[in-house]
Amino acid sequence: MNTIECIKSRRSIRKYKPDPVERSVIESIVSAASYSPSWKNTQITRYIAIEDSSIIETIASKYLKEHNAAIIRQAPVLIAVTYVKGRSGFERDGSFSTAKGDRWQMFDAGVACQSFCLAAKEYGLGTVIMGIFDEAGISEYLEIPDDQELAALIALGYPDIVPEAPVRKTTDVLLQFR
Repeated sequence: MNTIECIKSRRSIRKYKPDPVERSVIESIVSAASYSPSWKNTQITRYIAIEDSSIIETIASKYLKEHNAAIIRQAPVLIAVTYVKGRSGFERDGSFSTAKGDRWQMFDAGVACQSFCLAAKEYGLGTVIMGIFDEAGISEYLEIPDDQELAALIALGYPDIVPEAPVRKTTDVLLQFR
């Protein structure tokens, strides 16, 4: 599959088959996502692959709103995406490099999430990136180190339903030339 086809055909998947995802496939996806660009090549994004259904159920019941809980309950894998704090967007002395301050951290994690999802698509897997969750609760439950921050959750599995593409804005709305 070529890159443009992959971008255009990837959908947020909210219903998964119960089939397990091989660990070697998850490792290959993370390996591909590791090539995502990052601030000064800091490579701050980290991944926790959760396969244990009891852990997924605890996260669903205690730390998510029902619409996201329903998604992850039937996904065979939940990926907790974190990033190492204090590197992306910073100079070595700890000062910010730009007026964006520490917001580059989330930008780098976002780029890595998209790369993860596109790589998963190449392996025939579906994903949905979720950002509505109890960050403090999940971070404590998963024992995320203090030097990292939870950026997103990604449900991962073989799609049971692939929705049609929603209407996209045209380039005349999205693009300006000056």
